[in-house]
Amino acid sequence: MTVRRVMPLVQSEVMPESREFYGLLGFEEVMNHGWIMTLAPPSNPAAQISIITSDATASVTPDLSVEVDDVDAAYAVVRESGAEIVHPLQVEEWGVRRFMVRDPNGRVVNVLSHR
Repeated sequence: MTVRRVMPLVQSEVMPESREFYGLLGFEEVMNHGWIMTLAPPSNPAAQISIITSDATASVTPDLSVEVDDVDAAYAVVRESGAEIVHPLQVEEWGVRRFMVRDPNGRVVNVLSHR
């Protein structure tokens, strides 16, 4: 399994203001589903941050996303470790296969692969 990127998720009730603030640092909107918006600088599109109100299909809101090349392998390793899975492995309507796990600090990590 290879990690492709890591992206912080900032929970926010003020999405437009957050977009404007991070715009001051050179970020531009690259995706917006209404409940989650991803920003990236044009000079380095892999350096991303997402602003999220709450998760559309999970009962928890993640703090961090980790994109891997094989989410099924990641799920097997995490499940075998006994870590708390807080959102089951599933395909989401926006084209990712993902699960969420709680880290030792209580943070929720969204682990995903694009389909």
